[in-house]
Amino acid sequence: MRIRALAAGCAALAAVTIPATPGVAAITVGAGSSVWAARPAPAGTPPPEPGSAAPIPTAAPCPKAVAPKVVRSPKPTPPPSVPEHRVVGGDLLATPGLIVPPSAPTPPKVTATSWLVADLDTGEVLGGCGPHEYATPASVQKLLLAATMLPRLDPTRVVTVTRADLDIAPGSSAVGLLPGGRYRVETLWLGLLLQSGNEAANALARLGGGGDGVAGGVRAMNEQARRLGARQTHAVTPSGLDAPGQFTSAYDLALIARVCFADPAFRRYALTERTRIPAQKALRAKGFEIQNENQLVYRYPGALGGKTGFTDYARHTYVGAAERDGRRLVVTLLGAEPRPERSWEQGAALLDWGFALPRQVSVGRLVEPGELDAEPAPAVTGPADAVPPGTASAQPAGTTSTDGGPGAGMFVALAVGALAITVAILAARRPRRTDRGAEPPSRGPSRSDIQAGVVVDSRDSSEFTR
Repeated sequence: MRIRALAAGCAALAAVTIPATPGVAAITVGAGSSVWAARPAPAGTPPPEPGSAAPIPTAAPCPKAVAPKVVRSPKPTPPPSVPEHRVVGGDLLATPGLIVPPSAPTPPKVTATSWLVADLDTGEVLGGCGPHEYATPASVQKLLLAATMLPRLDPTRVVTVTRADLDIAPGSSAVGLLPGGRYRVETLWLGLLLQSGNEAANALARLGGGGDGVAGGVRAMNEQARRLGARQTHAVTPSGLDAPGQFTSAYDLALIARVCFADPAFRRYALTERTRIPAQKALRAKGFEIQNENQLVYRYPGALGGKTGFTDYARHTYVGAAERDGRRLVVTLLGAEPRPERSWEQGAALLDWGFALPRQVSVGRLVEPGELDAEPAPAVTGPADAVPPGTASAQPAGTTSTDGGPGAGMFVALAVGALAITVAILAARRPRRTDRGAEPPSRGPSRSDIQAGVVVDSRDSSEFTR
């Protein structure tokens, strides 16, 4: 009788632990925090109580400006998409379309194929279009060089430029450094950031690359990208000149820019309007002046600087930052055309849009340096299902879901059922009882993928070369 009573109690406990709330699925993350996602509800089901669930940012097609047709180089083939990389910073960022906060005004129309606006200080992502879509960087890759080498190189050190440093694509941007010329490292940085000097990029990568020279510098850049969480970024050249396998994303550029703007020396260089390249008396060469080619510096109130870029593959790329009312925002955009608006103007329009949003809104966040390399928490449930590109990721290990399938209640029921079976088996070993055996408990269900309001948008396949 005691065995029967125990079994009856187990069955009752299992019944009450299985949730039966239709229309809303709770995903418990970590120690007690929850987010909510909508799922289809039966007809006539009343809506959830106000305030019972946090609103999920909405997705829509990216507003596009019409650009004149241009002759473009063949589009480079991006690496295979990695689902885990597309959800860095939040599941909602894994969309090729637009992702903005609820009730946010429509962003301005731009020609960029992808872009992102984020808060430099809090790391909150305010919105984006295809933030994790692969694209070629052009000269905005020089920001990764700066994020890597600024801490390594003494700005007062005087160095000699070599002929190998001047091995750049004919017609590409250059400062005008001379082989055999002696310049301070600070001068190289100014030439890099004001005039996008590709020979300055080679020299800085060589100086920071140790015994391996430029190759060592590029390797350090890729190590830095990984440390920052920029998992879709791979550098092949220090300058951003096109090379097979060289890619980045709007999200990754924001991670890199955040580190750059945290450096006082970078902020000073990026806001410098003009400087003078010193004369080289030993080479009988006169000095000359260079100016900052980022028009945001001159024309946008509160501008903090940034970086321009252009190649046939990448088209126009841009990173810019500004401060308003104590709030610092950064914008990154890739694959833009210069008409009807130039890249810095498109960036300025997106910054205006970001500053108009309330401070607390967010659709994701910029991960902290080293965060993705931290030891992962031990998994509690079985392996997660694969997540197709353009969808939200499966919930993290150690979470439970009732979204469209068995969840926490079912796992409790299985555990209680297993306990009842064990008790029954032990009891069956008494004399005059026959062991009839029992089916093992079924394997726990896999976690459901969650589709979080992502809308796929057709994208322009444009790219430039510079």
